[in-house]
This record gives sequence, structure tokens and C-alpha cells, in this order.
Amino acid sequence: MSTLAHTMMTAARSVDSGLGAPGDLDRYPYAEAPVADRVGPPSWEGVDTDLGRVGRRTAGSRGRGLHGQLVQQLGQMIVSGDLGADRPLVPEEIGQRFEVSRTVVRESLRVLEAKGLVSARPNVGTRVRPVSDWNLLDPDIIEWRAFGPQRDDQRRELNELRWTIEPLAARLAAGHGREDVQQRLADMVEIMGHAYAQGDGITFSRADTEFHSLLIQLAGNRMLEHLSGIVAAALQVSGGPATACDRPGESCLAHHARIVDALAAGDAQAAETAMRQLLTVHPEVEPRVVPAPRGN
Repeated sequence: MSTLAHTMMTAARSVDSGLGAPGDLDRYPYAEAPVADRVGPPSWEGVDTDLGRVGRRTAGSRGRGLHGQLVQQLGQMIVSGDLGADRPLVPEEIGQRFEVSRTVVRESLRVLEAKGLVSARPNVGTRVRPVSDWNLLDPDIIEWRAFGPQRDDQRRELNELRWTIEPLAARLAAGHGREDVQQRLADMVEIMGHAYAQGDGITFSRADTEFHSLLIQLAGNRMLEHLSGIVAAALQVSGGPATACDRPGESCLAHHARIVDALAAGDAQAAETAMRQLLTVHPEVEPRVVPAPRGN
């Protein structure tokens, strides 16, 4: 085992258990749909209409005042199924229910349309779109699903996607001799080791997320790099561990260190295998999505 891995495992032995728990506003004619075509009005019963109490989870909606908070409130209702597919959304009703201006409602609906959650058409109005039309890679939608009734599916799908992205990224990264980035990866492992020894779960989580984001960047594939936010979301969504390992410990740290060693040696196969071993530490990855390591 390398010196780096030995150092990290030594630091980890001081802790017996894992850590505890990251325009034109009038562009659309929001006309009401004909009565005969209506599925039924949205049910607003039980909805928290105090927008000051919402919008605290999703980074994409923070700091945007009533507009961002309404986006989150409506987005969560759509993703949770409270507002089902093809439901009409009448701006006047939304404005009255949440006590916000028509402008705030219009801006919010435009954001939701960009995410694929709603559609606005002349003489039809605004309606909720089916799941097949949603941008499921949007960070807000990832979090809304993670906090809603689809949280188990969301977590499984994110883990399956990681199995596709990260082993490939590790293999590609071994072919890029970016010593500066490799040193930053080693630094993240060292930080994780110290954080684990001190029981600092927050620092461990941040260093772990940075490690995986850096690795994808090092792969040198811009399309993979575009997906780095998904990996970060997978590590941070509620209801799951905040790190790549369910219970950070010696094994978790050692796998991270082996990835760094493989990258330094330019060994693509070893880097890919070490990443697969790291992801296997995560118990939520079902056996059916764990492919065998590729041969030389």
C-alpha cells in the first residue's frame, strides 16, 4: 500500500465508528383551458402559502425572494404528484392562493417551463407535463425528487448513473498528467482522513464531493464534466449518506487513496477498478447495476 493510503488509514484508526450525517412577461397567453378539456382544478388544500417558510433546500432557488420560493413550492407539488400531469395552472388562482403578483407567477411558471415541468400554449393555457418531459438532470428536480415520495427511486437512479460516469472518468483521468489536479485530489484525501479522525462529518463530505468533481474534470471530457453536478447532487441529497461511502472508514479512505495512486502511475485499469471498489462500499447500489471490471 502506498504511503498516502497508509497515512490515511492510520489517521482513521483513532475512530471506532463511521461519521454521522450537502424578457417579455406577456410572451405566453395564460388563458384558461376550455371547461370541457379540464382535468380538474389543482388541490391547494394543505399547501403552505407562507412563502417565507419554503425555498430553504434547493440551491437553485435560494436568494431569489418570492419568485424563487414560488418556483420551489410549485416544483415540489408537481414532482410529488400533488399537481398531476395535464393539470391546468391558472396564474390568477396561484397568485391569489400564495398572495403574490401576476409578474411573480409568470416568472415562476417560465422557470418551471424551462425545467420541463409545465408547458404554456395559446388558447390552452399552462399545464403540468408528464414525467417523461421533465429535465431529470436539473439540480432542483433532483432535490425535489429526493425530498418527495420518489426519494428511493431518485437515489437508486443517481447511484446507477454514478456507476456509468465515475469509473469511466477515473479511467480517462489516468491518461491526463495534470499534476496540479492530482495534487488537489491527494489533498482532498488527506483532508478526509483528518476530518474522519476528528469526527468532522461536514468537512469530510465537502472534501469528498470536491474529490469526485475534480476527478471528472481531470477526465478531459467536456460532456462528462457537464455531469459533475449530478455526482455532487448524489452525494448531497437528503435521505442518503453525504459521502461516497455509507460509513466513512478505513476502507473508504483507502479506496480514495488507491485512485490517487493509480492516477499518479498513469494506470487506467487500476484507477477504474479502484473507483468501482469505492462505489461498491455504498450499500444502496444494487447488485444488478454493478458491472464487472473491464479486462486489460
